[in-house]
Amino acid sequence: MPTATFRIWRGDANGGAFCDYPTEVSEGMVVLDAIHNIQAAQANDLACRWNCKAGKCGSCSAEINGMPKLMCMTRLNDLPLDKPVTVEPMKAFPLVKDLVTDVSWNFQVKKKIKQFKPRPPDAPDGTWRMAQTDIDRVQEFRKCIECFLCQDVCMCCATIRSTTNSAVRDSLFIPRRSRCIRSIPRTGWPS
Repeated sequence: MPTATFRIWRGDANGGAFCDYPTEVSEGMVVLDAIHNIQAAQANDLACRWNCKAGKCGSCSAEINGMPKLMCMTRLNDLPLDKPVTVEPMKAFPLVKDLVTDVSWNFQVKKKIKQFKPRPPDAPDGTWRMAQTDIDRVQEFRKCIECFLCQDVCMCCATIRSTTNSAVRDSLFIPRRSRCIRSIPRTGWPS
């Protein structure tokens, strides 16, 4: 079996460094498989968050070779294995340990957003009329798996998050999130 080197960030909020781990790779492997191999054989204290291994939960978000990606969806045959594969935590969030970041701020702020109230029904039978374009826009919001990779690359989010005053952060983030909500058709949230 061929071997590849993985350069993985090891550390916490107080500092850390990259460590190289050579590991065997095989056809069909994804980065998360390699991380699990490294945890099993070389670094059993390596912190890594994952859940579904199917690209549905968003837990295994990381930066792979400098690009934000899901580790479970990044195939090794799509990466240049002649150089070390760099795996590091998302830079836009506070580091907990190794590849794990604290994304709880998103959930706290989300609770502060006012609940959406639909307008009165269009028809006497209590239903609303929607155009297909409106339905298509709603579908984009339903596809979100809350991996937060979009926030990892968003300069606006980085600016907001770098503000130390939490009231200022929330006042900047909530209107931005509300604009997203307002782009949903006026019939309300999809169930």
